[in-house]
Amino acid sequence: MKRLIYQVQLGKESNSKLYKECIQSVDHFCQKHDIEHYVQRVGKLKIKPDVFTTNRSENSYMKHGGFLPIYEKENAFDLLDDYDQIAIIDADIYIREWSPNIFNDMHPDKAFGCVFEREMPITPEYQQKIINYSRMQYGNLQSNATDFSPNSLGFEFANMGMIVLNCKKFKPYLQGQTAKEFISRPEFKDFVDGQGAWKWSTDQTLLNYFLKKYKVPVQHLHWKWNGLYGANTRIKECDFVHFFLKDLLDERGENIEELLGKI
Repeated sequence: MKRLIYQVQLGKESNSKLYKECIQSVDHFCQKHDIEHYVQRVGKLKIKPDVFTTNRSENSYMKHGGFLPIYEKENAFDLLDDYDQIAIIDADIYIREWSPNIFNDMHPDKAFGCVFEREMPITPEYQQKIINYSRMQYGNLQSNATDFSPNSLGFEFANMGMIVLNCKKFKPYLQGQTAKEFISRPEFKDFVDGQGAWKWSTDQTLLNYFLKKYKVPVQHLHWKWNGLYGANTRIKECDFVHFFLKDLLDERGENIEELLGKI
């Protein structure tokens, strides 16, 4: 099996102690399990919102040269022919030294693997946040074609900080499009432009909508593969620790040694 872990680290992120430590942990993981590791350090897709219709703040894209870096990791979609499996992992995810190989958890009949937030063991405070967040992000998208299965724990959505693809199974859902053509589909324009509740959205809302609408065979991976630091009540059992919401971390995560001591 030919496998790849794809990450993106752009601009000022290169100086972050948090990102450096996390990416290094991914590199060690790849060496241990004979997996290729690639870190994209310059913009390639350079997806831009429509300046005439966007609801996003100008600072969200102009400070990066006029494009939205949140869509850069979809570059990995252009590599499906080169690998059997690809994992796309955010630069703020730390992999423990003893972690088993995540690719072995993917069922061969599934195209896309990810962890769903309402299936995680999380704090009551974060639970309330995702109930409100999911209602705003997915309430208007709920229809016969896109069943987000809302219940008392919120709408069913995955955290897209950690994605695993079975390449041959996933490729048909791109309908022959390149990564840039995929993100640029007219049906995704409101997500890219940040309309309404999607003003601050990342690729997460777009991908969740895409999976539901096109009924992509999705595997609900175990929560240990995407442990949300500060939200997961069993973080010490997680193989992958996700230091998400960097701006809310003490010292914005630059005290990485202290953070690692807490997990």
